[in-house]
Amino acid sequence: MNSIIGAIGWHMVGAASAASFYAPIGKVKKWSWETTWAVAGIFSWVLLPIAVSLFLLPDFRAFYAALDSDVVTKAFLFGCMWGIGNVNYGLTMRYLGMSLGIGIAIGTTLVIGTLIPPVLHGQFLFLFTTNSGLITLAGILVAVLGVAVVTYAGHQKEKQLGLTAEQFDLKKGLMLAIMCGIFSSGMSFAIDASKPIETSALQLGVDPLYAALPSYVIIMGGGALINFAYCIARLAFKSELSFKADYSQPLAINLRNAALAATGGIMWYLQFFFYAWGAANIPQNLSYTNWMLHMSGYVLFGGLVGLALKEWAKVDKRPVAILWVGMIIIILAANIVGLGMAV
Repeated sequence: MNSIIGAIGWHMVGAASAASFYAPIGKVKKWSWETTWAVAGIFSWVLLPIAVSLFLLPDFRAFYAALDSDVVTKAFLFGCMWGIGNVNYGLTMRYLGMSLGIGIAIGTTLVIGTLIPPVLHGQFLFLFTTNSGLITLAGILVAVLGVAVVTYAGHQKEKQLGLTAEQFDLKKGLMLAIMCGIFSSGMSFAIDASKPIETSALQLGVDPLYAALPSYVIIMGGGALINFAYCIARLAFKSELSFKADYSQPLAINLRNAALAATGGIMWYLQFFFYAWGAANIPQNLSYTNWMLHMSGYVLFGGLVGLALKEWAKVDKRPVAILWVGMIIIILAANIVGLGMAV
């Protein structure tokens, strides 16, 4: 039971980092979003995964050279899939606004990223034929309800503050949000597909808490390819954007911006660092719950961070009360899932 509580706790730590990583990035001034995102990505998708693996593995090159090429290809392509979802995220916000866009995308990726892996492994009947499966399935459904309630609260906040989507289009926005959710679940599929890489790390004596981390070099490499290509293409072909203009700022501004972007990138990586710690403490037959815990925790801490940053200060009590109800429902969902794992 203690390991289950620890697993949920570490997932919440990772989710808190995921919900907070954009705070320093949002403070970057006089740089385009594309430059800021690329600099953050250098740390989150390239430098940190490689540095951690160099530290963990006795022979970095030999480890990756010995991996099954099919496993590497699947992990990389699913990482690319996540990258496409990530790029699509901005378009979702444009057509639906922040709250509706995030809520629908997160709800979609929570369900798909949680339920598809057990289907692929022939474990889907486990959800309906065992007490543990039924309880954890109930927890997943409660989590989706919590996400919906938080999304509704955010939508009410946006209405009160007069915030609207840049080009509101419900039909187009819903399609993009669902597609964003589907592609973003590629991270869940990639982590599942890279289990043999984790096994290889364990065979080398890597601590189980860290054994999943070497797979991030490949997974996040796939995501980096898509994100960097998007940012570079935007900077190269959009007349109002320029990499050169961003870096022609005074040295003090460039150093400050680089430090803020790097901090955001490090925080982004830490979400999956602690995700690995949480996953290491969850039984293998219940590994599908990792994604649900992470994504619902992301929404929970997103609400808490919003409150801490005074984003709800000018909103009346009703949307704030609805937000708290949604967050309490998400906490309840995590406890239900924990109970299902303990049965």
